[in-house]
Amino acid sequence: MRLHHLSITAFGPFAETVEVDFDQLSEAGLFLLSGATGSGKTSVLDAVCFAIFGDVPGDRAGAKRLRCDTAAPGVAPRVVLETTLSGRRFRITRSPAWSRPKKRGTGLTPEQAHVVLEERLGGEWSALSNRLDETGHVITGLVGMNMTQFCQVALLPQGEFQSFLRARSEDRHKLLQHLFSTQRFEDIEQWLREHARQLNREVNSHQRGVASVLDRVQEASGESLPETWASDDLAEVLDDGLVQSWVAGLVEDADNKFAQAGAHAETVESATESARAARDSGHRVADLQSRAARSRAQLDQVESERSLHEERKARLALSRRAAPMAPLHRHALAAGQQHEAAAAAALTARVTAAVALGQDEPTDTTLREAADEARRTIAVAGALLPREPELAALRASLAAGTRSAHELATRHENLTAQAAELPGRIEDLTRRLATASDQASRVETLEARYDALAHRIAQAERLTGVRTELAEASVEHDRVVHECLRLKEDWLSIREARIAGMAAELAHGLAIGGCCPVCGSDDHPNKAEPTPGAPSAQSEKEARRLVDDAELNRTATDGKVRELAIVVAQLEGEIGDTTIEDLQTEKDEVAADLVTVREAVALCRRLEPALALAVRTLEGVRQDTAAIEVELATLSERAASDQARADQITAEIDAVRGDHPDLTTLIAATKELAGLCEEALKRADDAAATARAAEDAARALDDWLQESGFDSVDEAAEGLLGPDQTESLTAAILAHESAEQQARAGLDDPEVVAAEKLAPPEVRALDAEFARLELALKTAVTELHVARTADQRLTALSADLSSAIAKWEPARAAHKVAADLAALVHGTAADNELRMRLSAYVLAWRLSQVVAAANERLGQMSDERYTLEHTARRGAGETRGGLSLLVRDEWSGESRDPATLSGGETFVVSLALALGLADVVTREAGGADLDTLFVDEGFGSLDSDTLDDVMDTLDTLRDGGRVVGVVSHVAEMRSRIPTRLSVTKHRTGSTLAISRDAG
Repeated sequence: MRLHHLSITAFGPFAETVEVDFDQLSEAGLFLLSGATGSGKTSVLDAVCFAIFGDVPGDRAGAKRLRCDTAAPGVAPRVVLETTLSGRRFRITRSPAWSRPKKRGTGLTPEQAHVVLEERLGGEWSALSNRLDETGHVITGLVGMNMTQFCQVALLPQGEFQSFLRARSEDRHKLLQHLFSTQRFEDIEQWLREHARQLNREVNSHQRGVASVLDRVQEASGESLPETWASDDLAEVLDDGLVQSWVAGLVEDADNKFAQAGAHAETVESATESARAARDSGHRVADLQSRAARSRAQLDQVESERSLHEERKARLALSRRAAPMAPLHRHALAAGQQHEAAAAAALTARVTAAVALGQDEPTDTTLREAADEARRTIAVAGALLPREPELAALRASLAAGTRSAHELATRHENLTAQAAELPGRIEDLTRRLATASDQASRVETLEARYDALAHRIAQAERLTGVRTELAEASVEHDRVVHECLRLKEDWLSIREARIAGMAAELAHGLAIGGCCPVCGSDDHPNKAEPTPGAPSAQSEKEARRLVDDAELNRTATDGKVRELAIVVAQLEGEIGDTTIEDLQTEKDEVAADLVTVREAVALCRRLEPALALAVRTLEGVRQDTAAIEVELATLSERAASDQARADQITAEIDAVRGDHPDLTTLIAATKELAGLCEEALKRADDAAATARAAEDAARALDDWLQESGFDSVDEAAEGLLGPDQTESLTAAILAHESAEQQARAGLDDPEVVAAEKLAPPEVRALDAEFARLELALKTAVTELHVARTADQRLTALSADLSSAIAKWEPARAAHKVAADLAALVHGTAADNELRMRLSAYVLAWRLSQVVAAANERLGQMSDERYTLEHTARRGAGETRGGLSLLVRDEWSGESRDPATLSGGETFVVSLALALGLADVVTREAGGADLDTLFVDEGFGSLDSDTLDDVMDTLDTLRDGGRVVGVVSHVAEMRSRIPTRLSVTKHRTGSTLAISRDAG
């Protein structure tokens, strides 16, 4: 991958568009990316990373704030990168999500992130994709690594590798896991753990299943487990077959009990059936004899009521002969009443119509003519009726026009007065704005001076705290030095005492028949004995460990004292001889001036819109005055036209309505008159029709009387019975006849005749005997059911027990294998002496590759003094091993913790480790070519000789046309690297510039 050109707009600290020509920087091979702290050096690297992967590395990605705060409103943040990936030339244009001003109205609206990927083909840029996901897949495939790997390989973040160098094994595990694809090994660990847990759950489930079957066996048999068996651990007794034998004996006992209960139930059932037949026969004879007695008594009762029955039949026949008279009589009465009502209604309607017409006795002809005339009047008035709303609308429009004209005249007067006042106000605002603008022009100068004074005061306050820390660190350093000397003396004393007693220690290791390592003899007649309190090898080793820990603490405190002394010297040089009180006084004076100037700025912000508003208001007043004059003329013309039209419609309506107030009232009155005339004619016709119906009904009633043989209506009415009486007589007659039939049928039944010839049976004795045998049968059946159920349950449970045991055995074996393997790969098994996880083992192999690659450059940068060592043993305070690092000092021949290195040494070792990791990750990603590299801060901690060695190493990175960018703000780097990409910060945003020293 080679970078060619980068364009940044409104991104990070860059408010305007800045460009970087990497092709121009590539001519030198090594260039310096320099600038003050906070100017935006890292933002250049962020822009490169954002263009390629659509995100920025580290904690900055979580802020979600990539747009420059000082960029002009509406300017979209954008990064354009031209680069060569896998031999193909691409141009990537990306914009992050941001909030832009709304095109209409005020406020902000979200703008989504977007991307455009183009490839240069045949001298022209051809678009490949504008989708975020598709572009990400294409670029990641071409680069050959993800963003985390790219940032560790192409950006070389030195600060992070200092932490990596001194980190614990667990922390190194997390970082290496991000760089190398080891997730599958962790997935294996997780799967094995979950598999073992699942098998354990299955084993427990199967054991609970066996115990559950045994619980049901105890419930079914009523027997308890032997006291020597533990229900929560049945493995031993199951392996011996004791449980199976116990359950088989219970099943055999249940079979015997079931057979005995079956034989007893059959005997009782046979006796019960015989008793049931005798009881049923006795009850049948007793029922037939009782039925015969009831039938004879019923027949005697029927014969005693014979005469009353004949009277009821005669009375019902008379009522049925007179029944047709009732509806004819009711119809004749109703017809007469309807005729009387119709005649009265006809007279009333004619009188009402006569009053409305003003005549005494109008004829039918007169009524019809009046109704026809009224209908013609309604038609004429209805045709004119729509003109009334039109007339009302014209009158309302005339009234509204009058009001509008008055309002416009009043508004015209107000605008004329406002137009005369505004020019003076505009002149006053212009004069005040000019005065405030002169004062506001000083605000940037005062703010810069105020910030500089505030920074110097903060540095002075920091100096006080750093001096206190230096004094405390010096005291702690003295204490640590004294403690180190004391522990070293103790160690030497233990060492000397152990050497003095070495003979006893050698004698302790001699075995019978073994040769002495000193004299070679296999005979040991008088072995040396250790003196009381003699130190052992373990005590000497522990004393040495304490000395090493104390040396580490001394080195750390010594470094801290030196670092604090350097900070104090830097702060004193920056502050000078000025006191905090003088700086604070000067700062207060500047703050007072700032208050005045900022008030002037605020006044300008208020006056500018006020002046613009006044100018716009004057122009608007003049335009509104002219518009009102035109509108007044239009209203006058419209009022004259509406008045003429209203007069015409009024004349047409007045000609028709006569004395009525309006057409609606005229139509209502005319409709009422026509209705009265038509109602009188209709009522006359109804009276004639009802008269004819009354005569027909009376004639039909007389004809029926003559035919039925009754002399009068009253005579027929006396023979009539009411509905309740008729129903009562009918029911009594039917009941008498039915009772007679039932009694004779009961006495004629052959079974009843035969039963009367037999002696009465002893029913109670038969019932008692059957009840006794039936109860005995129920008891026998219950015992049989209980025995059958117990036998079936125990037989089924015996099979269930065999099945449960068959499932438990293989699960136990599988769980043991899985649990042992999971413990081994997770590092908790006794066989895993280093307690190293499988994923850590794989990463340890990767780390050994990184260490080997790092040592290729570390020897050159450290004058062959230091090399890195990878060790699998656990570090101090660590529970797992595999990823520990040591630094071997070839001058002393000792290996020690990286925390004992000085600041410059730490940088050198960290840089070598970063470059080594970059080489390994590049090979891991498929051997992708990285023609452009960046090395981040850290050069300020090196002396000149070490810096020369480091620069020589960086020069080797340029082999094969590679371009190396060094990110640093150290002044000495500018003299060593002539080609520079400088970042300069301003209040309005940072800028970029490429420079090259002459010669």
